[in-house]
Amino acid sequence: MYPIQLTTPMAQDLTNFGFEALQTPEAVEQIFENQKGTALLVVNSVCGCAAAMARPGAKRSLENTKRPEKLYTVFAGVDTEATAKAREYLLPYPPSSPSIALFKDGKLVHFLERRHIEGRPAESIAENLKMAYEQFC
Repeated sequence: MYPIQLTTPMAQDLTNFGFEALQTPEAVEQIFENQKGTALLVVNSVCGCAAAMARPGAKRSLENTKRPEKLYTVFAGVDTEATAKAREYLLPYPPSSPSIALFKDGKLVHFLERRHIEGRPAESIAENLKMAYEQFC
């Protein structure tokens, strides 16, 4: 577990932008078992690629006419049980943090694993997500 003083600003980077933090397995289950419409889930992380690529890319992607109706986040290494529960909805993909998932009516329709995020500029992440929004939102 990481020190809360370290992770709070990283979590707030998304929650201050309108993402709802899911901090318990029950919260994750409640959202994704009955999810209608479109939802974006960011699996947040303390790593540099989350700070420089994933979080900025996810936020920039929302500067689009088509965008997900709901925004959620779990924090790997902080809310471990909630993250584990969220990863059940990301199967068959292996655990990956950071990662970004788009759901439509409870089904995973687009997924960026760490390997799709690491080393790519935030603008590239945003454009990838915008293309998915055009198709699914």
